[in-house]
Amino acid sequence: MLTARSSAEAHLYMDLHRCECGSGDFDRQHRLELHGDVLVAVYEGACGQCGRTRRFEFRMKEEIPPPPPAFGGAEASQIIDPGEFEEVAGRLAESTGIQLLNTPEAEHHKLRGAIAYTVAAYEEMLKFLPPGEDVIPASAFTSEVGKARYRRDPGNYARDILEMNVRVARDVLDDIDEVSTPPGDATPGA
Repeated sequence: MLTARSSAEAHLYMDLHRCECGSGDFDRQHRLELHGDVLVAVYEGACGQCGRTRRFEFRMKEEIPPPPPAFGGAEASQIIDPGEFEEVAGRLAESTGIQLLNTPEAEHHKLRGAIAYTVAAYEEMLKFLPPGEDVIPASAFTSEVGKARYRRDPGNYARDILEMNVRVARDVLDDIDEVSTPPGDATPGA
């Protein structure tokens, strides 16, 4: 059974594992079950495209998870590899970056959640670095997507690149907080 550190991690795993028909859309019904002493989150629903029943079960970690958008505590994911986190973070950073360039500053707060999610995904990659090492080892890449991304550019998984990605994404988040606030909040930069 899969082990998830949080519901955010479980949802990302389901998003990354599409139906046989290729669709990622399914109406997820969620319930918790107790299997002996183990808390299990069950997600089930019909594929939005072909109607197949999709079902995922996750053993939930005993620790209270950090608040979203974080995916888990200090340990690395057991179900999503660093290449998958990079794909999600990179795709979201690119699409949100384009939106930020084409949106008035006063409305940047609308994209804050996507940037915070990007930061969380980049931070997850750092958790795969073994103590004292400066590169994520090839053995950490377990998915086909992750292995392909690692083969294409193993330099993307060096500590300095990973830390730079986190820093840049956090800077964008800080800029959003400085120039744009949701309606009803304090004045930007106050």
